[in-house]
Amino acid sequence: MLQAIIFDMDGVIIDSHPVHRQAWQKFLLTLGKHVSETDLDCILEGWRREDILRHFLGDLTKAEVVEYGNRKDQFFQQVGVPIKPVPGLCEFLDHLEQLGIPKAVATSASERRTRFTLDRLQLTRHFAAIVTANDVLNGKPDPAIYHLAAEQMGVRPENVVVIEDSVSGVRAAKSAGMKCLALAGDSRCEVLRRAGANSVIQDFVGLTLGRLKELVMPLKADHDSGNLRPLATMKK
Repeated sequence: MLQAIIFDMDGVIIDSHPVHRQAWQKFLLTLGKHVSETDLDCILEGWRREDILRHFLGDLTKAEVVEYGNRKDQFFQQVGVPIKPVPGLCEFLDHLEQLGIPKAVATSASERRTRFTLDRLQLTRHFAAIVTANDVLNGKPDPAIYHLAAEQMGVRPENVVVIEDSVSGVRAAKSAGMKCLALAGDSRCEVLRRAGANSVIQDFVGLTLGRLKELVMPLKADHDSGNLRPLATMKK
């Protein structure tokens, strides 16, 4: 039984990956590091800020991680490209609100940036729990962040659907014992399915709770024939 939904933030609630690439490039350039678009593909895989910093800058102290992370966040806020919700998200959140479905955010982003982003878009009110990289020791694909979000909402993992856009996020959700709906364009659909996503959609336009339940169920009974048949992937 579906009792709650957990949303990743970057790439799911907001289409922020292009802004992150620009912010990371500008920040790393101040330290003499020239990185390409391809070098920053780790953003799409849900890496924590701390992991990205160490990947490019080597071994850092905790103080340096905090300092550099805050400086990168300043670039994120200064890039100048408006951050908008993924199409259909606000309507889907309102729909779930009317049905009384609890919702949470579980993101590899810092608490500071997560709160800033949700407050800026006036979305904070929708979520019963907000869990960030600051709340867990290990990032995705470790399932800890999803277990904590479910615990804060008072629901069992098997009754939760996670909405993700990265391989590490999908694996974290499945390792937590939850169902997972992925968001992706055509080029990333197959890799997310291989990671374990129950289904993949492009955005939230037209999505309802009933449709979500269908998408995360691997098979559906055909009552006329007694056979089982797979559900089709949602199309726009």
